[in-house]
Amino acid sequence: MDRIVDRVRRYRSDEESTSDAPLATDGGHRTGGLDLGPEFVQALPFWLPAGLLVALFVYGAIGWNFLVSLTDWSGLQASYWPLDFGMYTRFFERVFAQSGDHALSWLPAPLADLFGRLLTGPIEYWSFRNTIVLLIVFTVLTLIVGLLLAILIDQQIRFENTFRTIYLLPMSLSFVVTAVFWQWMYNPRYGIINSALETVGLDFFAVDWIGAAQFKLLAVIIALTWQFSGYGMVVYLAGLRAIPNDQFEAARVDGAGTIKMYLRVIIPQLRAATLSAAVVLMVFALKAFDFLYVIFGSRPGPGADILSVMMYRTAFDTSQFAYGAAIATILFVLALGVIMPYLYIQYQRGDL
Repeated sequence: MDRIVDRVRRYRSDEESTSDAPLATDGGHRTGGLDLGPEFVQALPFWLPAGLLVALFVYGAIGWNFLVSLTDWSGLQASYWPLDFGMYTRFFERVFAQSGDHALSWLPAPLADLFGRLLTGPIEYWSFRNTIVLLIVFTVLTLIVGLLLAILIDQQIRFENTFRTIYLLPMSLSFVVTAVFWQWMYNPRYGIINSALETVGLDFFAVDWIGAAQFKLLAVIIALTWQFSGYGMVVYLAGLRAIPNDQFEAARVDGAGTIKMYLRVIIPQLRAATLSAAVVLMVFALKAFDFLYVIFGSRPGPGADILSVMMYRTAFDTSQFAYGAAIATILFVLALGVIMPYLYIQYQRGDL
């Protein structure tokens, strides 16, 4: 009986301490969940200036950009009136008008005539289309290559750290360095890619990678995949190393082969790693402006133009600041569309 009474007392003591924990006090008075006591005041000089600067130069700039996109400001003279969504209407009218024609005439045409005929029309359609294609194909391809590299490294091979460093090294390079490097590789006359293809008898694959419109975007995706597959490898390798060995052994005892074990047991447990890596890679895809600008300048043409390059060209080459601001806002909404679902999932899991 004494033991039961002692347990009840300890339980009530723990419950009272838990219920008091979220409530902060200020001089003996409870202030709810927000601690506004002396520690809060002492911390203000450390975070308030940085917070105000971020609010002004990041969120303030985003708000000002949206305000400009609602005007018809062009040229050097600023004009903030009238405000409407005319720039957004202009952009999407051109995007969807061209895409409708496309869907009807795309499949039947021979490949060569196809690209020659279709790489015409409003640049808005091609920029939007190329951005979406780059976002999806680059992310999926990088995740696949990163997963294969991680599985290879996870086999306890010799010189594991050396291979891991070699695969991860390209990510440390800037877009500018990567662009110059691949510009040399893609050179149609003395580039190593065409030289290697001609050496092994695959001359028909030796094309003008960054000169022919139909191959520009593919060349960009291959180069960016090379740069970021090491990041995918690191994320997946961490996920593989976190899976308990018991599950591998249980799968083997049940008679699962190597491929079946990866498809049914291992890869399904890498969903969290895949999600986090995909979000980061998509953000990198949206930031590929530097890479394209170094290779193609501000006018890459319909074959490789993306929204970020078009935004820069519209705003600073032709001085259509309102239209450029509208394109920047659309790009920002795309980035939010990538990040917000991830944050929501993390919030649902209680990780935020």
